[in-house]
Amino acid sequence: MRHFGHIPSAARAGLFHREPAVFTADSPARTLAVALGATLYSPATRPRLADDVRKQAARGVVSMVLCLEDSISDGDVAAGEVNLVRQFADLAAGTVTDADTATDVPLLFIRVREPHQITDLVDRLGDTVRLLAGFVLPKFTENRGRAFLEALTQAERNCGRRLFAMPVLESPELLHLETRAETLAGIASITDKYRDRVLALRLGVTDFCSAYGLRRSPDMTAYDVKIVANVIADVVNVLGRSDGTGFTVTGPVWEYFRPGERMFKPQLRRSPFLEGRAEDLRTALIQHDLDGLLREIELDRANGLLGKTCIHPTHVVPVHALSVVSHEEWSDAQDILRPEQGGGGVLRSAYTNKMNEVKPHRAWAERTLLRAEVFGVANEDVGFVDLLTAGLAG
Repeated sequence: MRHFGHIPSAARAGLFHREPAVFTADSPARTLAVALGATLYSPATRPRLADDVRKQAARGVVSMVLCLEDSISDGDVAAGEVNLVRQFADLAAGTVTDADTATDVPLLFIRVREPHQITDLVDRLGDTVRLLAGFVLPKFTENRGRAFLEALTQAERNCGRRLFAMPVLESPELLHLETRAETLAGIASITDKYRDRVLALRLGVTDFCSAYGLRRSPDMTAYDVKIVANVIADVVNVLGRSDGTGFTVTGPVWEYFRPGERMFKPQLRRSPFLEGRAEDLRTALIQHDLDGLLREIELDRANGLLGKTCIHPTHVVPVHALSVVSHEEWSDAQDILRPEQGGGGVLRSAYTNKMNEVKPHRAWAERTLLRAEVFGVANEDVGFVDLLTAGLAG
């Protein structure tokens, strides 16, 4: 797998100063956590799920969650499990197994409801479990999460391969102010105990809003809903630290993908969209309410989140285009991490427009270069619109 691997190699060479690296399901966890990108959710009951997975992989999706939880009704769970086993067999039948050949299957995770489903599904999948990257664990707290993680450990023993967990932080105990600190401390404790198995933490912002009867409009980001923004800040504060104790925390889902009435003027700036087909692209983004998504992606990164939960394929390319490291970011990160700068100090950036302070900016630089490895570094004259256009055309 590689980001932007679905576009022709010649076009990719024109976009990137350093192209995205190839990675596999066996790559280090630190790499995979960053490489998740836009994680596309799909109900596990879809009758042609294997075909859907292949189609989305061909469009640039590198991680998917096949959901047995909130996306399907209670009465469809058993049928969803049966369908997953059948669809994994379909995928395995058409997948190249040569380690030297890129697979056509993204990183696949199953979102379960209860711990016993983890061991049960792994046993039922049989040899096709080789296509499974891990499980998404809903409504995760210390007490509830322990049973999930114990089941995951047992499933690993049963199948003899590495399986990751992606806990979803969405419980009322985390949202409510009087229980938040204790809940976060408990989550930190249990995830640290199982650190090697926890790939990333996901935020269930829809559940946060539901607890107060709220729903943000397409003109508002999660950060405009203050009660949600406060929870995100506290999660990153406790669980997203760069001192070795933290995890990758992914951005919340963007719910909108159809045109609707707009209350405010478009947030998307016009200036990057004034040449060639760019204005048409801008218009299409606004008509599909994706300008709010773009703003939220930028705010995700500014607030310490990386990657995003997605429920529609049209959201994937914008997330990936905004994840590419600009040439300026890469240049700054390289300068900060030069061996001769180990003692600290202050540098003027190569772009002569900012101060790079070596010690305070080191963690940012390390994260930036890891993102550059999996999403690439854009050429100096390549911007978001170029990446988005190429991604959509690919």
